Amino acid sequence: MLVSLAAAMWGLDGLIRKPLSSSTTAYTIVFGEHVVLVALTLTLLVPAFRALYRAGPAFVAAGVAVGAGASAIATILFTKALFHGDFITVVVLQKAQPLVVVFGAWLVLHERPRPGFAWFLLPALAGIWLIALPHPLDPHARGLVPIAETLAAAALWGMGTVFGRLLGRRLAFEHVATVRFAFGLVASACALPIVGAAAFSSAHDSFWIAVLALVTGLLALGLYYYGLRRTPALLAAIGELAFPVTASLVGIYVFDSSLRWTQWIGVAITVTVISLLPVRHREIVRTPAGEPAFASGA
Repeated sequence: MLVSLAAAMWGLDGLIRKPLSSSTTAYTIVFGEHVVLVALTLTLLVPAFRALYRAGPAFVAAGVAVGAGASAIATILFTKALFHGDFITVVVLQKAQPLVVVFGAWLVLHERPRPGFAWFLLPALAGIWLIALPHPLDPHARGLVPIAETLAAAALWGMGTVFGRLLGRRLAFEHVATVRFAFGLVASACALPIVGAAAFSSAHDSFWIAVLALVTGLLALGLYYYGLRRTPALLAAIGELAFPVTASLVGIYVFDSSLRWTQWIGVAITVTVISLLPVRHREIVRTPAGEPAFASGA
């Protein structure tokens, strides 16, 4: 449920991220977020990297993948897609992410979906489809570039879930977040001179970038990695579908869309699936021996 709460918080960042498109670049936004996040976790930096080094080369590589790939590059791609794509299309296509997680969790974490997993994954994806498309039998997508950017971001975020779960086996949750922010800062800083983007924007935009970093960054990711410690990546991938639920509602109510009855059905289906995860988790995923699906008492 903490993973789903964090994902719901991520869905709200379109309120700030999309309006910033008129005055700054995706690269500036993502770099600014990581400056704030690293500053807030500076005291954890040395112990986090010490723990990462002790965990071994595979975990160092996972840390780089989570920070540079999921935190920096994927966020840049998603932000760019929001800037020149329609909000709902971007949100829907981003949910190719659970399919990436299924493959990555099987390959890296040795998690296996049980037959019941399909009864959760397929209705959840169907629910997202209904939410995002006012006419679900007449789908549309606008522009090949935002489609490519969104799918690439989904793949990077999906593997970020897998590698974040891997890091949580050896690192404290606050150290996982700290490593993510640090490598993300390095990657986003490297992107600035390559594309010729400014490091910082106006005082107004910088304020809202800092709000993004605090709410959908520090707070949401803190909850996320705390929950991910003892939650299989396969379950987390479905729990993260709370992101497009809230993001789509933001698109509907804030960006002048309308809500049809089929979209309300999609909301109900997706929320129901997410709510049932803690109750039926043992029926839908098989984890490696000695690794429980949830913390004791959860």
